[in-house]
This record gives sequence, C-alpha cells and structure tokens, in this order.
Amino acid sequence: MNTKPLVSIVIPTFNRLYPLAELIEALSRQAYQNFEVIIVNDAGEMVDIIRDLYSELNITIVNLPENQHHVFARNTGVAQANGELIMLIDDDDIILDTHIETMVEAIEDCDFVYSDVEIVDYKVKDHVRYVTNRFLFAYQYDLDAMKKFSTFVPSGCLYRRKIHETIGYFDMEVKNYWDWDFFLRVANVYQVKRSPVANVLYEFSAGGTNQSSYTASMRKYLDRLCEKHGLGELPTKNFFLLLEEEEVVARKALSKVVWDGQPIISRLVNNMETGA
Repeated sequence: MNTKPLVSIVIPTFNRLYPLAELIEALSRQAYQNFEVIIVNDAGEMVDIIRDLYSELNITIVNLPENQHHVFARNTGVAQANGELIMLIDDDDIILDTHIETMVEAIEDCDFVYSDVEIVDYKVKDHVRYVTNRFLFAYQYDLDAMKKFSTFVPSGCLYRRKIHETIGYFDMEVKNYWDWDFFLRVANVYQVKRSPVANVLYEFSAGGTNQSSYTASMRKYLDRLCEKHGLGELPTKNFFLLLEEEEVVARKALSKVVWDGQPIISRLVNNMETGA
C-alpha cells in the first residue's frame, strides 16, 4: 500500500507543445512518483501526443472549448485534482529530479511551501531549449515585505488541497497578479514556508512571451490587488528594475543550486530524430 500522499500537478498550457514536453520529461524523472498530472489545454494546439509518449504517467488532459486564459485554466485543473496535495507548474517551466520529493518532505509541518528558483533565458535549436543566461532567485520569507514586492514564484509550489475549501479558487479579477493574491490570501490563514533549494527553472526573459514581462496593461490589475489587500499604491516597474531596489536586495538569501545546466531532451524531440 502506498502511504505517500498523492500530488496533483496542475499545468495550464497554450501553444507550447515542445516546452510542455520538456516539463513532462522532467516529471518522468522525478524521484517521487506518486502524482497525477492534469494538463488544461486553453483551446490551443492539441497536446494529446504528450499523454501517448509518457503513457507510464497518470496524465489527464482537459481541452477547453475556447480560450479562457491562464487563471481560469488553473482553476479548472484544481477542480479536477484528486490529490491531498496540489503542485502548480507553468507549461514553460521545469522542476528538477528531486523537487517533488523535497517539497513533500518540507510540507510535513506546514500547509504551503514554495521554493527558490533559477530564472533562465534560453535559445531554441531543433525544438530544444539551451540555457543562455541563468541567475538565482532566492529571498527570505517576510510577509510584510511580500506585501511590497512578491518573491513568490508559483511554479513548483506545493500546498494542501483543503486551502481552496477555505479561501476559494484563484481570482480571475486580478489576472497577472493571481499568484501574489493567492499567496497573500493563504499566508493570512495558513502556515507558509520557503524551501531554500533552487529546484525550479523559471522561464522569464525580458523580451520573451512570459505574461509577467509586460507592464503597460497590468496597472488596473495591480490596482485591484492593492485595493483588495490594502497595499497602498505600488509601482508597475519592470521586474528586473525592482530586483535592484535596496529593500529587495536586502532580502537575498542563500540557496542550494542543483541544476547542471544540461537541456531537457523530451521524447517528442527524440521521436522526431528517430522518425518514430
């Protein structure tokens, strides 16, 4: 009998088949294997081939009939979750081999745990992402400071499913700031902990397609967040400029860096190369 808790991994996706395949490849390599994968396809290109290529994994694909955007997709995935624990991951991010194992151990004495990450830029060659730049994103957990600048990266976070029974689902009205909002709502009720291991590779390039790299259209959503949590007026400065703020620099923390820098080669790419 498996006494390890089931982890429900929720992945919203939209037209990122090859990065998604890299993520699923990373999941297939996990030391901790008692998990299910819920992929919510937000009316993008079909991704059923992923389930076929990784048939040993417990993968459910939910195909939305029309594009509802990432927050709705996450809510849909969470509603499908069977596990006692939920892990969120974006479709273009990667978790390293020991991540789930590390997080399940870390959550034993808390309700919500998030990890440090490496922020990574890539170049793409033959559908494979190769690192061009990487830096550690690790900051001490300080709830008051988190109300000024969030250092919470949702990819790879792990929490108890019961949290949604208390505080509800992700708020679509704050859109780009859904993760910051969720974190603050959780921290007001539950015990939160940071894991000082950079076991997550977070794709975030200044000129890429990551939604958080856009600031002009985000003002109204930030205002909603600030009003909701009584945060005052916060700036929509570029993310990388905010990292240089004195208060943010002062929160930098030590962390264990574990990635060897090697690319993740998925079965999707391997099958293309062999003609299978």
